[in-house]
Amino acid sequence: MKERQDELEALRDELVERVDQYKLHKLRQDEPLDRDMEEQAIELENEDVIDALESEAEEELQQVLHALERIEEGEGDICERCGEPIDPARLEALPYATFCFDCAELEGMR
Repeated sequence: MKERQDELEALRDELVERVDQYKLHKLRQDEPLDRDMEEQAIELENEDVIDALESEAEEELQQVLHALERIEEGEGDICERCGEPIDPARLEALPYATFCFDCAELEGMR
């Protein structure tokens, strides 16, 4: 369990840094857009991509934080839905999983 916790803490730190970088990029967004219409369209498209990446990183960060809380409570390898143990192979593949494979499928997650 300690190894998984260390992995999740490293992932948490990486995600926090990534979200901070996206936010820093958005601060620079206040700069005027290029005057060329084609360049403006590309810049706006890039901003949409950055927004989507930031949202994904924030969502993943929340999952990691939740998994860390469950580890601290001693429930890190127990499915939140059915209370059965989560397969170690699943936790190795997806360290922040809080549902067993069957319950994740029922919840539409995986």
